[in-house]
Amino acid sequence: MTAATDRVRPLSRPGGVFDRARAFAFTRRGLVTGWAALHLAYALSLLPILLVGGTEGDLPLYRQWAQEALHGVIPVFDEPWVYPAGALVPIMLSILAGPWAFQLVWLVLLSAGNLAALAAITGGFRRRSAYPAAWYWLLIVLLLAPVSMLRLEGAAAPFAIAGLVWVVRRPAVAGVMLAAATWIKVWPAALAAAAVTVARTRTRIIVGGVALSAGIVAVVAIGGGAANILSFATIQTDRALQLEAPVATPWVWATVLGIPGAEIRQNWYLATREVAGPGAHLAADLVGIMMPISVVVLVALLWLARSRAQRSGVLTPELEQRLIVRGAFAVTAALIVFNKVGSPQYMLWLAPVVAVGLAIDYEGWRKPATWMALTCLLTTLIFPILYLPLIDADPTAAGILLLRNGIVIGMFVWSVVWLVKAALPSRAVAQPASALLPQPAAV
Repeated sequence: MTAATDRVRPLSRPGGVFDRARAFAFTRRGLVTGWAALHLAYALSLLPILLVGGTEGDLPLYRQWAQEALHGVIPVFDEPWVYPAGALVPIMLSILAGPWAFQLVWLVLLSAGNLAALAAITGGFRRRSAYPAAWYWLLIVLLLAPVSMLRLEGAAAPFAIAGLVWVVRRPAVAGVMLAAATWIKVWPAALAAAAVTVARTRTRIIVGGVALSAGIVAVVAIGGGAANILSFATIQTDRALQLEAPVATPWVWATVLGIPGAEIRQNWYLATREVAGPGAHLAADLVGIMMPISVVVLVALLWLARSRAQRSGVLTPELEQRLIVRGAFAVTAALIVFNKVGSPQYMLWLAPVVAVGLAIDYEGWRKPATWMALTCLLTTLIFPILYLPLIDADPTAAGILLLRNGIVIGMFVWSVVWLVKAALPSRAVAQPASALLPQPAAV
């Protein structure tokens, strides 16, 4: 038994039912059984939809794009698109068995992706110390089930997990994985930025990422879509503050309290709910400025932390990976906190980083993982369970949204404080560079 797994304390007497179940859970067969049970239960919950060839979540839109592509109008190739070109891969794979089976094939693809994520986290199911992190990822998939299995983030997350796991030991492969994730959804670029900032093998990471990116760009350009390759970055720049964004919370509550001018309204063109009221447009403009500034500042802090560890002679591969994961969390959280758009799948930006953090430094990530799990639970309460009351300015729903956004901001502050302490050895925040190293786990 490893130090990491020893942290999971038995709740019954030795040799009891709990101990036997726990022992089984920390075997390859137990983990795979858990994965299979979760995804089978999810498929069974959608059985009425599957039997009639229906789709749920964002899949009706994905299927529509796939059918249009089969009839000659391919997103990115023939017209601007809201997603990067790589998102076409899981969407088009899901239509291969026909429109009727789109939901089923999609679920099979994402289930396989989650199994691959578990294998990456546990080193091919060999690292028992990483099993709590693997089970944690299954918990996240369960807690975020309305989005983890029904939106493109669910397809990108396993690539992001593999990239963070392999960033030190297999840098070129990690570069390919992070690029693949970024070409499905943009947010894994934050992970790539952290990796390139810290890793001594950054050249190989860059080469792997550029090689895949060049191939994708070449395919799109040959297909006539060169002008649309970056359309995902510009097509929705005119959005106002979206209902679930952290920065929109004051206007949500202004609406709840009946303050004149404040409202929650439908944007019919973009099919989103937005907030309006005094100062809302200014806030949207400010976060648009703050997002790139915060990313630059965080990357600079990460570089300073790396330089400090290098000068102290403690920059081991283990510390490199720890710095990368912490930096990846901070930068990704900044993309959520300083964002005028908010959506439940954004929690799938942070959760993969936390899962990898648990795998490499259980004690350092145990508390953040608990807060992240609570955040995911609250997110699912907000959408889809309480979403209709929320858009009607129900105080209970708005209170849950306030709590969720407050926790997200709190986790962001935690990650920034950690980076500041790691980067700046002033008296106010001093700590030995060796303190940045994770505690070794017993074998």
